[in-house]
Order: sequence, then structure tokens, then C-alpha cells
Amino acid sequence: MYFCKLKDKKLMLQKLFGFDATQHKMRTEVYAGVTTFLTMAYVLAVNPGIFSALEPQGMPTGAVFTATVLASVVGSLVMAIYAKKPFGLAPGMGINAFFVFTVCLGMGHSWQFALTAVFIEGVLFVLLSLFKVRELIANAIPTGMKSAIGWGIGLFIAFIGLQNCGIIIADKSTQVALANFDKPSVVLSLIGLVICGLLVVRNIRGGLLWGILLTALIGIPMGVTHFGEIISSPPSLAPIFLQFEWSHILSWDMLVVVMTFLFVDLFDTIGTLIAVSLKADMVDKDGKVDGVGRMLMADAVATTVGACLGTSTTTTYVESAAGVAVGGRTGLTAFVVAFCFALALFFSPLFLAIPAAATGPALILVGVMMCMNTTSIDWGDYTEVIPAFVTILLMPLSYSISDGIMLGIIMFVLMKFGKGMKGIRQISPTMWVLFALFVLRYVQKAL
Repeated sequence: MYFCKLKDKKLMLQKLFGFDATQHKMRTEVYAGVTTFLTMAYVLAVNPGIFSALEPQGMPTGAVFTATVLASVVGSLVMAIYAKKPFGLAPGMGINAFFVFTVCLGMGHSWQFALTAVFIEGVLFVLLSLFKVRELIANAIPTGMKSAIGWGIGLFIAFIGLQNCGIIIADKSTQVALANFDKPSVVLSLIGLVICGLLVVRNIRGGLLWGILLTALIGIPMGVTHFGEIISSPPSLAPIFLQFEWSHILSWDMLVVVMTFLFVDLFDTIGTLIAVSLKADMVDKDGKVDGVGRMLMADAVATTVGACLGTSTTTTYVESAAGVAVGGRTGLTAFVVAFCFALALFFSPLFLAIPAAATGPALILVGVMMCMNTTSIDWGDYTEVIPAFVTILLMPLSYSISDGIMLGIIMFVLMKFGKGMKGIRQISPTMWVLFALFVLRYVQKAL
């Protein structure tokens, strides 16, 4: 009887998460899930911190924390059960900055308007995933460009981290400049960068999260951190739940914002997923990502649900590679990630009290981690290097992931075409279609 029950449990785990007892160990999968959670848990402090810029517009930071947790739980569960992959999901870095600083603060739209745009593009993503359009695009991007996308996103996230820390500031003459180290918050950021860096160097599990917490504690006597209680009931989600602005759904502005989100989310997701899969060694010799269709669908569903909850695009996290590195291979790892996020729901005062000076260093190091894969770029071929360099450079300088990818793809086609027939043969039909669409987009933007 005992062995029958044990066999039934193993069959259930295999059906739910793709867990094969002959190839995988439950202890390893659980350990990998906890590891992944610890490495990406900084999002619980960073995402509400970024959205705090919208609090004067009526978007409570506490509610964003709850939305962040629930979106992470839902996204990771879909990845665990549907895609059966060991990746954790949460509101993405970079795209959340686009939501807050570009759509709301830059373009002047309300956060309700932006959430509506995220919801619409999430539904569109589900449709694109059903028809395998996203999968086609992901597999069509050359291996070298995939590596460059990971690099570019890494630099972009690191740049946001430096700004949040106050280390890089605006300057009238040079646009950006290094800050004077005369503010306690800037000094704390530098201390935090060293602490987080050393913990990562020492391979401490969850080094980024522990670095954030330790930096926040050091900030108490410096007057930067102000802790109160640690455990409480979750902040109400009501102020931002299903808060859509349908009155402008047919406006030109909505179309522009939805299409912008569509491009940013499409290539942000593909770029991050490619970077994670490369890190996890889940890419075959032809550069195709194993199971990318189901992973993209999980991502699309998570984005749609996240918009309903009240947060920006939910996506696969590059830190998932940490769990893979310690042996995570199935959806059981992602399930453990979801469970850990659910527990974190009751620690909102702790995460919300952490200042940007403590979370900024984590963003910088996440950028470092995304820039570690350079082996796929053929540095001896200018038709590969020039497009890759354009992609890497323009993401942080244009403050746009999508522009970096689109201009990089345009440059890739032009460089290969200019090389002659040998280069033209290396341009896939999908890349030609993307080239035409992107050129038209920039022509339309110029008119």
C-alpha cells in the first residue's frame, strides 16, 4: 500500500511539474526553488520602490507590493504547471521603469491608462503566443544578437540602479554625471554595492536579498532607513485592482501606448528569456530555446493577470539561472518559488521600508549577471559585432529596451545585405519581416 501511494505521488508530480523520479530529486528541486526565490526576492522591495513615484497620483505603494507578490505567485504557478520549467516570474525590471517614468511621468498618462494598455497588450500576447508568432520571432533572432540583447538589458537595468542610488545624476552640460558623495543615501548605496558584490563573489545563497537587508540595517543609524513593524496583514489591493480606464480605449494615444508596450514587452520578454535559457543551458546547437512556446504563453498569461492585479508586465527572471545552477530542472522548482512569494505577502512592512539606496545596488549587480554571457558573439565578424554593439549601446542610452533591439535588428540586416550573397543567405525570412516593420515604425515616428 505504501509503495502504491508513493508511486501515485510520483506520477502526480510528473503530471503536474514534469518531475521524473528517475532523473530528478525532490530535495534538489525544493532547494533550487528556495535559491531562485532568494535571488529574485529583491523585486519585493524594488518594484514598489519604482512605483512609489506614482503615489502622489493615487497609486498606493502598499497595494503595489501586494500586486507584485500575487503576480509573482500566479506567474510562477503557470510556469510550473503549464510550461513545467524551473523559472520564477515577477514584474520585470526595465519594463516597470518604462511604465512609471515613460508612460506616466514622461507622457503624462494616468496609471489607470497605463494598466489598461498593459492588459490589452497582455491579451494580444496571448493571441500571438497561441499562433506561435512570439516563438517564431524568438527562434529567428541570431545567436549573437540574443547574447547582445542580454547585455543591453543588463546595462539598462544597471543604469536604472545607479540612478536610483543617486550615484548618477542629471547634468545640464553632459546630460549625466557622477554625484558628489556628500549625501548619506549615496554613501549608503556605495556601501551596499560593496556588500552585495562581496556576497555574490562568495557565492552566498540569496546574496542580493541579504545584501539589501544588511544595507538597509546600516542605513538606520545613518538616518536613511526607517523601520517599523516587520509582519502584518497584506496591504489592500482594492485601490488598484481592475482599475482600468476604458474611456480612452479607442483614442490614438491608447493605440500608441499599447503598440509601444507591445514592442517593449515582446522584445524585453524574448531578450530576458533568451538570456535565462542561455544561462541555464536550455538552448540547442541551432540557438533554439527548449519549450519556448509554453514559456512565452506562461509569460503572456502572467502579464494579463498582473495588469488586473495592478502592476506592470510580469516576466521570467534571469535570476532563475541560480536555481538551475544548483540542480533545478522541472516545474517543481517554480512551484516552490510561488510558495515562497506567497509567504512573503505577510512581510510587507519589512520590504516597503527598504530605501532605494539599498535596492539600487542589487539592480546594478543584476545588470552584471545579465552581461556575463558574451561567448555567442563572433567578435571577428563585423556583420555580427556592429549590430550587437548597436543593440547593447542603445538600450541604456535611449532608455529603451525595444529601441535597442529594433535598431540592432535593422543594422543586422543592413550589414549582412551589404556583405553580399554570403551575408544575404544568413538573413532569415522572419528577420526580413522584422526589418520591414521596424523601418516602417521609425518612418511613421518621424512623420
